Amino acid sequence: MKPITFLGKLYLIPTTLGEVAPEDVLPQTVKRTIDFINDYVVENEKTARKFIKSINPEKVQANLRINVLNKHTEISEHKAMIQPCLEGRNVGLMSEAGCPGVADPGAVIVKLAHEKGIQVVPLVGPSSILLALMGSGMNGQNFAFNGYLPIDKGEKKAMLKNLERLSFEKNQAQLFIETPYRNNKLVEDMLQALQNATRLCIATDITLPTEYIKTLSINDWKKTKVDLHNRPTIFIIQKS
Repeated sequence: MKPITFLGKLYLIPTTLGEVAPEDVLPQTVKRTIDFINDYVVENEKTARKFIKSINPEKVQANLRINVLNKHTEISEHKAMIQPCLEGRNVGLMSEAGCPGVADPGAVIVKLAHEKGIQVVPLVGPSSILLALMGSGMNGQNFAFNGYLPIDKGEKKAMLKNLERLSFEKNQAQLFIETPYRNNKLVEDMLQALQNATRLCIATDITLPTEYIKTLSINDWKKTKVDLHNRPTIFIIQKS
């Protein structure tokens, strides 16, 4: 008789969105999960180890087995990342984006886990996308996250106008992000490209002491000064 193989689980472990005490934004479930997991898939090993240590200072770092998943990772490496699950061990997936699998490369590991019959366990934690939408006053029942806008100014302007049109036609909040050092330039581009009545929410440093969430019309933003340089920010637009 063939022995029964028990699969480990893939735990999607949220992280903090910046320098903030983990207990302020994460439930105890996260600590309890980290306590019993030694196999991890992460975007950045250094920050992952720092986070694990902040959650459980007693955990022996030398016992951690960490695979790095980022834009340089080959597809051929993915299977090895969930191999511990196939051998009966639990794996923790962590992201630099807060919640694994959302605006994050970890989605490919989640997909593979489903294909292999591995149970996926998402844990509660801060999602900058959802927190920004919650605080924006825009349509939380119909929205789209569009990732990064084009870098080329002409293409960016066309995309902004297209998202503005879609927001009006579908009554849909349109969310997007930018590389933090380009934030101020993106705001300038939006003030030039979008119509005065269109609403814009700027949600930056979410969950941090410097958190700033404000929704104004484009016309009112033209009278408002805000410095977003190198500050993680979610932008949301909606035209009524």
